[in-house]
Amino acid sequence: MKAFANRCSLLFFLALLIPFLVEAQTPDYPSRISPLINQYRADIGSLDRTYKLEITDAYYDKMETFYQDWLTKLSKITYAELNTAEGIDFVLLQRDIKRDLDELRADRQATNDVRNTITFASIISSFEQKRRVGTDIEGQALAKDLNNLSNKIKENEQQLKEADRLTYHQSRKAVDAAENLREVLQDSYEFYDGYDPDVTWWAEKPYKKADSLLGNYISFLEEWRKDQSKKDDGSGIIGNPIGRDEIIKRLEYEMIDYTPQELIKLANKEFEWCQNEMIKASRDLGYGDDWRAALEHVKETYVPAGKQPEAIYDLATGATQFLEERDLLTIPELAKNTWRMNMMSPQRQLVSPFFLGGEVILISYPTNTMEHDAKMMSMRGNNPNFSKATVHHELIAGHHLQGFMNSRYKSHRYMFYTPFWVEGWALYWELRLWDMGFPETPEERIGMLFWRMHRSARITFSLSYHLGEMSPQESIDLLVNKVGHEYANAEAEVRRSFTGNYGPLYQIAYLVGGLQFRALHHEFVTNGSMTEKQFHDTVLQNGTIPVDMVRHVLMDQKPEKEYQSNWDFYISSEEISRKY
Repeated sequence: MKAFANRCSLLFFLALLIPFLVEAQTPDYPSRISPLINQYRADIGSLDRTYKLEITDAYYDKMETFYQDWLTKLSKITYAELNTAEGIDFVLLQRDIKRDLDELRADRQATNDVRNTITFASIISSFEQKRRVGTDIEGQALAKDLNNLSNKIKENEQQLKEADRLTYHQSRKAVDAAENLREVLQDSYEFYDGYDPDVTWWAEKPYKKADSLLGNYISFLEEWRKDQSKKDDGSGIIGNPIGRDEIIKRLEYEMIDYTPQELIKLANKEFEWCQNEMIKASRDLGYGDDWRAALEHVKETYVPAGKQPEAIYDLATGATQFLEERDLLTIPELAKNTWRMNMMSPQRQLVSPFFLGGEVILISYPTNTMEHDAKMMSMRGNNPNFSKATVHHELIAGHHLQGFMNSRYKSHRYMFYTPFWVEGWALYWELRLWDMGFPETPEERIGMLFWRMHRSARITFSLSYHLGEMSPQESIDLLVNKVGHEYANAEAEVRRSFTGNYGPLYQIAYLVGGLQFRALHHEFVTNGSMTEKQFHDTVLQNGTIPVDMVRHVLMDQKPEKEYQSNWDFYISSEEISRKY
């Protein structure tokens, strides 16, 4: 009788608990491939932390074997037995391993092409091997090796001066290789310095001499090039155009079946639509067809110094309220209450003149240390009507909510991070909220349109630059003359695009990714049977993956094992606007 009572109590407890268990577990059923993804990511991390010298044949051989072993492991999986989610994980893991192997082989070839610039590498490699196993090194012998290293560095520089100059890409690779050697030399020496008196007494000065010569040699390699096309065009911005073939290769990796020229064409079409809408808003403000005058009017709506954080908070809570009132997606209470605000430093504003976001939104606004013109450009470029289109991009339903959900649902897919999902999703909400009447005044419409014009222009100048058809200065001029940016803000945007820590396709990912998500909404909500909430929640609960793979999630269709995208996703804003 007591046992029966205990079972009844347990069943009652489980009845209360089941709704919470279902809510916590059903969106993220375990995948048979996810442990492999986590293992691969962990293995790569272990290798990266262990093998610091990345230019030796031993390193390349080890990594080649590692990738081939993983591909063999995947080949033993019976793909037909996998469900849709597992098939997506498999395809993406296989894609990434093949990409990593291809990049390793390309890097090996690039290193071999510049072996003549690092003829002294074996001295450092030998030292590093001894350091890794803690060899008790004789200080006098190390001092002799380091002195020999200094002589070899000088000889190598002289040999290069007597030969042809390096191409731009050879120069970059030679610099990377020499910097890797210098880092390993420093790590190896500091392992013994101060801990082994014999090494410190004998080798301190020879090490400092070799390190200094190696630093000077790196500077020499940066300058000893014949490719004059990478000279400063007057903008002070020198990047690394990758060319058409590499753009197409990277688009294929992102599962985007468009050429650079096709993307530029759609960007121009989107820009034209924005410009026509700008004229409509300009007329509503009394400026006729002179939308630039209307834009200047909107820039003057900036808030006084010290008032920007309050304005941002109001915009953030207003956007969240708009989403919740229409039941567009699930917004957990914890997500609403855990984003934070910080002010962006003046130094960072030189490359990020506008907001950056996530769990913390970084507010770009002038400080007392800025010159007057810089202050005004920052205030004008971050006025509330411009900001209304970007605060929700950074917070909810954009980057903050993305990060919140990514860490709770299918977190193993972090490895497949793509800006076309991350930036594309945040940009999609700019498109979707426009269609739903989020901007209420002509000033707010102009603010949202300004950013859409900017995203379109990003595609044009980013791809044109990497195709060799536009310079950094021409890119700045495009943003100033065609979009209406403040000059300093345009300069910072271009510098960020070409010299920041962003991939060559990062800046096009905003609008291209946004258009992909809008196409999915059109297919599965407008012309399908999903509700807004079902659609948006499904996207957020399936991790950061190529948008083409999101489409397979929504279709519940497993991709082919050797999948290649052929999705024609573009629907123009003109066509969409006719439907709303």
